[in-house]
Amino acid sequence: MGVKSEGETLSIRDPIHGFIRTDALESALLRSRPLQRLRFIRQLGLTFLVFPGAEHSRFSHVLGTMHLAGRVYDALAAKKDGLLDPDPRCRDRRLVRVAALLHDVGHAPFSHSAEDLFEDGIDHETMTCRLLYTPELTAIFDRDGDGIGPESVERVLRHRGSERERLLAEIVSGQLDVDKMDYLLRDSLYCGVRYGSYDLERLIDTITPIKDPADGSWRIGVERTGVHALEALVMARYYMFTQVYFNVTGKVMELHLNAWLRAVGQRWPARPADFLDHDDVTVIDAMRRSDHPHARAILERERYVLAFETEEHLSGEEAARFEALLPPLMERFGDDNLLIDRSAKNPHQLGEARVLAERHDGTLQLIEEASDFIAHLSRIDMYRVYAPRPLRDEVAHQLASRWHEPSAARRRAVPRP
Repeated sequence: MGVKSEGETLSIRDPIHGFIRTDALESALLRSRPLQRLRFIRQLGLTFLVFPGAEHSRFSHVLGTMHLAGRVYDALAAKKDGLLDPDPRCRDRRLVRVAALLHDVGHAPFSHSAEDLFEDGIDHETMTCRLLYTPELTAIFDRDGDGIGPESVERVLRHRGSERERLLAEIVSGQLDVDKMDYLLRDSLYCGVRYGSYDLERLIDTITPIKDPADGSWRIGVERTGVHALEALVMARYYMFTQVYFNVTGKVMELHLNAWLRAVGQRWPARPADFLDHDDVTVIDAMRRSDHPHARAILERERYVLAFETEEHLSGEEAARFEALLPPLMERFGDDNLLIDRSAKNPHQLGEARVLAERHDGTLQLIEEASDFIAHLSRIDMYRVYAPRPLRDEVAHQLASRWHEPSAARRRAVPRP
């Protein structure tokens, strides 16, 4: 990623979007410690141990997200006169780009792999908002904000504020948001797979602001001609979860990492100044100095192996039934000898979010009515059980004998050799 500085602006070469250009506020924020820290936070945690190309950082992702926020804003502003100011230097366009740039600064080391270890039970979104008010960032907003401050950015990140600010929030974090648009393409490229590909240009060309008749709020929807482009985005996300984010080896590495962090009592500080001292580099350094088996499992590739996995689409009843098998299993083999993962994700929440499609005559359809594919795509919900290699066959046998029911094909699970 090449950077050329021209006074108070930057021109940054990105492998996904080409040149990304910044204004004075964005440039100053990029130079700040919270943003520079993201250079040392891998976008996909320990996935680089499975897909060697997955070395990309949160820093490159937030740059891409910022760039797309401006593009999506422009597309929406062009569709409904008077709703959004089309001036490229207007406050709302600058605000949504800055919110997109800052939306991930609160991520813990290894991104989502260990994000539930914050002190005080906070999450990375809360830490992001706390970082907005650090002396360094408030000074940047005071100097270069020109009407944009931490309060306005927080309102967008938390989906609060005016009707217009809530629409801006949909751009950054919604069902048709620029976060997904960037990470699918970026993760796909760096992992060396094609699952995350979709027609970005067509999607941006057909998104449109729609006033929901149910509550009168403005939402991001699609023109009827863009439904297939949206389907492609949903399909890309579905396959990236099944093939990359829920990869069988990647998940056990994540489990080893969490087990080690909990064993050594690691918590991410709730105080922003202390939190900034933690990144992937500091965690790996501590891991190298540890003789704990879970640390060695990651660094020396002595990971537990898969003993059992269910199918990808368990019903709620099936999930509860599998959960009931676990306590006796843990009692027999011991907590330290089993790592259990539940990989669950809705491929989309377009129905719950009331994403609408607009027909040529101006009438509206819920997206699940406009797309049979979206209406019928099932939730991913599966379990995996990992064990040390000497115990793998016995664990597999115990689970298979209790789980296997020939009369219910969807309850079958086959241990891998």
